[in-house]
Amino acid sequence: MTRKYDFLVIGSGIAGITYALKAAKFGKVAILCKTTLDESNTSFAQGGIATVMYEPDNFEKHIKDTLIAGDGHCNFAAVDKVIREAPAAIEDLLHFGVNFDKQKNGQFDLHREGGHSEFRILHHKDNTGFEIQESLVREIKAHPEIDVFEYHFAIEILTQHHLGEWVTHHTPNIECYGAYVLNQRTNHIHTFLSKVALLATGGIGNVYLTTTNPGIATGDGIAMAHRARAIVKDMEFVQFHPTALYHPGEKPNFLITEAIRGYGAVLRTVDGKEFMHKYDERGSLAPRDIVARAIDNEMKIRGDNFVYLDVTHKDAPTTKKEYPTIYKKCLELGIDITKEFIPVTPTQHYLCGGIEVDLNGKTSINRLYAAGECSCTGLHGANRLASNSLLEAVVYANAAVTDAAELIQYLTFNDKIPEWNDEGTSLPEEMVLITQSFREVEQIMSTYVGIVRSNLRLKRALSRLEIIYRETENLFERSVVSREICELRNVISVSYLIIKQALARKESRGLHYTMDYPKKMIND
Repeated sequence: MTRKYDFLVIGSGIAGITYALKAAKFGKVAILCKTTLDESNTSFAQGGIATVMYEPDNFEKHIKDTLIAGDGHCNFAAVDKVIREAPAAIEDLLHFGVNFDKQKNGQFDLHREGGHSEFRILHHKDNTGFEIQESLVREIKAHPEIDVFEYHFAIEILTQHHLGEWVTHHTPNIECYGAYVLNQRTNHIHTFLSKVALLATGGIGNVYLTTTNPGIATGDGIAMAHRARAIVKDMEFVQFHPTALYHPGEKPNFLITEAIRGYGAVLRTVDGKEFMHKYDERGSLAPRDIVARAIDNEMKIRGDNFVYLDVTHKDAPTTKKEYPTIYKKCLELGIDITKEFIPVTPTQHYLCGGIEVDLNGKTSINRLYAAGECSCTGLHGANRLASNSLLEAVVYANAAVTDAAELIQYLTFNDKIPEWNDEGTSLPEEMVLITQSFREVEQIMSTYVGIVRSNLRLKRALSRLEIIYRETENLFERSVVSREICELRNVISVSYLIIKQALARKESRGLHYTMDYPKKMIND
């Protein structure tokens, strides 16, 4: 079966669904969801969305904080764009029905998080992402120009190479015409043709053993773009959230939002001693990369599996009111956070790199855009400033729609795309092999490509990964296509990119810390 749409959106997080709502003004839109419309990284976001709202805050302060967190690796044009367009992005979310908490005087109740010099985090209690996702999904379901395809998994983007024509970075001129898509309910592979496509597939968390990301976060968009020869960059900058709830066996790991440290929570070792001022004068409010490495170091020195987050000195009723989700979750595990410390540990949380895009969200492949966590705009640099990611997703989704709307009237469908060749056999031991290989990738990445790295560890990871890659590609060629084997191929591709780009960086910067090059190179 072949379907045709003006706009094809792959992914249903904040980037994909805000893009779809705006694109629907200019043509017919299809949204592909790996599972359901409401399952995404967005719905797991607790903290909020950063924007300048009131004095004494201003754009210059927010820009400065972002650049400092990015550790000299940000694209200034992207930083300037996102922060100055933030108020308009917030207005869009308010227009779509998102509710942010307000004070009694009618002003928005703003939080402050690590790395921020002012209170500028709009939030809805401690489940901001869920509120945003729920509000936008209501709009999507009611829109007549948007078709939603749940349990439809994009396998590959459809491209055609025009050799002889060259664009930036000496990459052959490539056109995107849609995607091959697996209908998981029927196991049939359909062709979705489009005039333009947006990759909004979210993060890569399940490359690692522990992550705050949902199970669908397997780097699909990045892997598909890489196989299609799009430019992918800054993959070495993997953010580990300093404070995920320590509860062995649970995945995804429950996130303890950074906002709670802005609220006044203090990090302590297992014996109750504060330690962050040994590492940074900002203490528990230092940026995430510094806090995560500090916690990692303390655990290794002491042989502990976690540290504590202490909020017991704060007003108990206020804590329950501001952080009801965290309070409820911890109470289910027998921890009353108003009286007892919270055990936490660093866990994979976010990727600052991804598919390179310009200021309009365009990738190096014509007709293909990317937004959200799977993209690399340059906003985050070497380390994302807390609560800038939801903001970036909305700003770049809008930029991508604006750019595509001008092009789409001149574009046509490519009806010469062949149907997917679905020859293959289902092997009895296929699922066992796929599951085992997936676990091996997670183990390799967690053991050798974590918070602290070295060339020896990275090369060991690469050699082990190459064996799994060869086995998986051989299996893919012989077997019937399934979501499981496609996800395995994708996590292998993403892992390869992280390792190769980590090896190529001969310095420690932001989220990438290597024992072989502990110092940061001076910027040109």
